[in-house]
Amino acid sequence: MLFLGGEHRTGSLVTRSGDLAGVARHADELLAVALSGRGTGGSAAAPAALVAAIEACCRAAIQGLVLLIEEPELYLRPQAQRYLYRLLRELAQAGNQVIYATHAPAFLNVGRLEELALVEHRRGQGTTILQPQPLPTAEGFRAVNEVDAERGELFLARAVLLVEGRTEKLVFPFVFQRLGHDADREAISIVECGGKPNLPLFAQICDAIGVPYVVVHDRDAPAGREPIQAERAVNAAIASIAGPERTVVLTPDFEAAAGLHGHSHKPERAWQSFSAIEPGDIPEPLAEAVRRVLAAARD
Repeated sequence: MLFLGGEHRTGSLVTRSGDLAGVARHADELLAVALSGRGTGGSAAAPAALVAAIEACCRAAIQGLVLLIEEPELYLRPQAQRYLYRLLRELAQAGNQVIYATHAPAFLNVGRLEELALVEHRRGQGTTILQPQPLPTAEGFRAVNEVDAERGELFLARAVLLVEGRTEKLVFPFVFQRLGHDADREAISIVECGGKPNLPLFAQICDAIGVPYVVVHDRDAPAGREPIQAERAVNAAIASIAGPERTVVLTPDFEAAAGLHGHSHKPERAWQSFSAIEPGDIPEPLAEAVRRVLAAARD
């Protein structure tokens, strides 16, 4: 067993509680070589050495190692984080056990929910651990295709506001601010889902990982008129997964609810309008969505 503690990420890398032996000693030697920068003319920074050392462990076909890492993302740029994640998977598939604690979406794979253990400490309630079940095969492929690093924030949120697209994602931070709240301070992620048809998928993901959420979506038909069949089917799918308490429906759509006219340059016009909006002018459906997701985050 080898433990790479976060406090050693700028130095020796390894947290030692005694002499190392066997495969752990071999891996430690590879770490030392990487840290010394042999062959490069000087010592290597510990974060880069960590990547180089895991590469060396993979090349050496190490087996039987239990590797524990605190915050593997420390001091690494996003590209290096993604590369290190792939190296750790390669090491695990070669016959080793890799366990890490992370706050970086790059190390959380929505296509492998069963490999995650989501740990949360709540004041007065203790620590809980949730191990999600994998998504069904069809939804799993869609999730891998749709959940990038930005959307992957939902794994680490206290609550999530699921919205259809970029315009809503731009607008809602202003709604929070004008109502006297900060979404980031509340650990609330505003996740644009790449279109209304993806909202049921993201709601399923949130349900699977136990993260509270609120969905905001267009009805896509005026009051008193039924949406076309395709829209009606999506509306029904969202309602069946999220339920009425976690759904805010905009009638007929976001533009009407937000007081925007026309669809051209919509994100830019929405950003300009809401960046200067007064608290008393916040459309009630948008304010209601913020109140619900705040309540979910604080529950």
